[in-house]
Amino acid sequence: MAPPPRIAARAIILHEGRLLLVNAWPGGQSDLWCAPGGGVERGQSLPETLMREVAEETGLRIAVEEPALVNEFHDPARGFHQIEVFFRARITGEGLDPGWRDPAGVVTERRFFARAEMETIRFKPDLLPAAAWGTGCLYDPLEPILR
Repeated sequence: MAPPPRIAARAIILHEGRLLLVNAWPGGQSDLWCAPGGGVERGQSLPETLMREVAEETGLRIAVEEPALVNEFHDPARGFHQIEVFFRARITGEGLDPGWRDPAGVVTERRFFARAEMETIRFKPDLLPAAAWGTGCLYDPLEPILR
């Protein structure tokens, strides 16, 4: 029997018109970018999860705002299914510290991207630019996972 779906929270952080993304592949094994965030721990709210994960992955303190995207992705071959809730967020403390390192060693790079630059990189989910630079809340059901 497959495990239940994993729930994650992710941050859409626009700063000076550019979107913060991370490369969360240890050792830079992939060129795939995503919004910072991660899995919910039992007893922790989505906003609490997001503040913790963004601090771990980027060193930033944030304020969590309204939802912008609900994305599901899956890998049928492994039985993996993740539901991600993307929240708009804003930086409340200092900006990115060039000397910062992810204590877990997962995030190898953090960078802000202009909307036009999104066409030149690989990222997930597909609706990320529409959610980041749009309004309202979008839903993207069962997007296949990339490896």
